[in-house]
Amino acid sequence: MDVKILWSNFLNSIKNELSPITYETWFKETDLYSLSDGKAIIIVPMHLHKQHLAERYYDFIVDKFSDISGGTYEFEFVLKDEVKKTILNLDDHQQEIFDDKDNEIGSVGCNLKSSYSFDTFIVGNSNKFAHAAALSVAEDPGKIYNPLFIYGNSGLGKTHLMHAIGNYIVQTSNKKVLYVTSEQFISDFLGINKKDEKGTNFNYVEFFKNKYRNVDVLLIDDIQFLGGATQTQQEFFHTFNTLYGDSKQIIISSDRSPDDLKLLEDRLRTRFNWGLTVNIYPPDFELRIAILKRKIVGGAIEKEIPEDVIEYIASNTGSDVRQLEGSITRLLAYSTIMGGTDITLNLAIEALKDYVNKGISEKNDIHKIQKTVAEFFQVTVEDLKSKKRSANLAFPRQVAMYLCRKLTNESFPKIGTEFGGKDHSTVMHSCEKIDKELKVNKELYNTIEKIKNDIT
Repeated sequence: MDVKILWSNFLNSIKNELSPITYETWFKETDLYSLSDGKAIIIVPMHLHKQHLAERYYDFIVDKFSDISGGTYEFEFVLKDEVKKTILNLDDHQQEIFDDKDNEIGSVGCNLKSSYSFDTFIVGNSNKFAHAAALSVAEDPGKIYNPLFIYGNSGLGKTHLMHAIGNYIVQTSNKKVLYVTSEQFISDFLGINKKDEKGTNFNYVEFFKNKYRNVDVLLIDDIQFLGGATQTQQEFFHTFNTLYGDSKQIIISSDRSPDDLKLLEDRLRTRFNWGLTVNIYPPDFELRIAILKRKIVGGAIEKEIPEDVIEYIASNTGSDVRQLEGSITRLLAYSTIMGGTDITLNLAIEALKDYVNKGISEKNDIHKIQKTVAEFFQVTVEDLKSKKRSANLAFPRQVAMYLCRKLTNESFPKIGTEFGGKDHSTVMHSCEKIDKELKVNKELYNTIEKIKNDIT
C-alpha cells in the first residue's frame, strides 16, 4: 500500500481515540516518509515532537500502526532537514534506491499540508474566481492556465489554494508534485556551492535539478522573495523554461501582481503573464462571517458563540483570515481565564479590545491615506479621484499614490482603481516621479514625513 494512504489510514484510526488538542498538536502534521526493512521513518515538524512522540506515544504508535499495516515496525522520528542531509550523504547505490522511492513518498515529498483542501476553503465573492481557476488547474494540470499566478495580500488564502491544488492532484493521479517556498528554493540553490568529500558539487547539482525539474507540478510560494537574488532568478528562469517546455504545470503565488514585481527580471515577469493571473481580494462581511463559523465548527468548540459576537468580530478585526481565526482563539482563552463564563457581546468587546485596536491602528488603507493627503493639501478626496489635471491637484494625487504604494501592500492596479479607475502605468509613473524628486528635494521629503506622521 502507498505510504501516504497507509499513514492517512493510521491518522484516521487514532483521531477518535485522542483528545482534539492532543491529535492536533502531536500527530496532525506528521508524515510517513518511508517503510522498509522493518523500519518506519516519520517526519515531524519540530524537535519537540521527536522527543515527545518517542517518550510518550511510542508504544501507542507501534500498536496502532501494526493494526493498520499488519506488521510490526521500529519507528524513527526525524525532521525534514534531517531527511535532506541523509539524502546528500548517500552513495551512488543508495541514491538510486532513494530515486526509486521518491515517486512513492506521496504528500511528504510534496511538502503539502493535507488539511489545506478545496473542501476546507471558504468561497465568497472576493475569492470565487481564484478558487475556480485553481480547481480547473487541479483537474487538468499542464493543459490550461499555465502558469497559474495567484496574488493578494498576506492571510487571504493563497497558500491554502496552492496546497489544495497539490493535494487534489496527488489524490487523483500519479503525478509528481512539489510545493516549496521561494526561501526553500533559494536555500537549495545556494547549496549547489557545497562541496562533497571529493571537492566537487556534481552530486548536489544533480540532486537540485532532479528535485525541481523532474516533477509534473511545481508550486512555489511567495515568489516576491526572489527579488534581489540575481543568480537564483537565473536558475528559476531555466527551471521554469524546462518545466513549461515539457508541459508541466507551474503555480506561483505572490503578494503583488507580476507587473509589480520590479525586483524580478523582466523575462521572468513576462513569463508569469503567459498563463492566467488571478487576484484574491480581502473577504467581504459575509465571507468573514462564514470563515468565523467554519473556524467555530471545525475547531469543535463546545461553547456557544452568539450571532452578535460573530458579527462584532467580523466587523472589527480586519480582513486577514489569520486574524479572524485568531480572534476566536483569543476569545475562548479569555472566557476560560474568566472561569468559563458564557461568551457574550460585552465579554467579546473586553476580550478583544487590544486585539481590535491593534488591527485597526496597523492598517494604513488607501481611503485613510487619501483623506489625510486631501486635508494636508486642502483639496477633496473626490478631487484626487477625478480626471482633473491642474497642478494644484496633480501633485497631491501623485503624493497620495506614492504613499499608498509605500504604506500598504496594494498593487498598482488596485491603487489605480481607487483613484477613479486610473491605469496602473499612471500609478507607477507617479511613484517613480516622487521617488526621484525625494532624492534632491528636502522640502518634499519633510512634507512626505509630515503626512506619514498624520496618517499613523
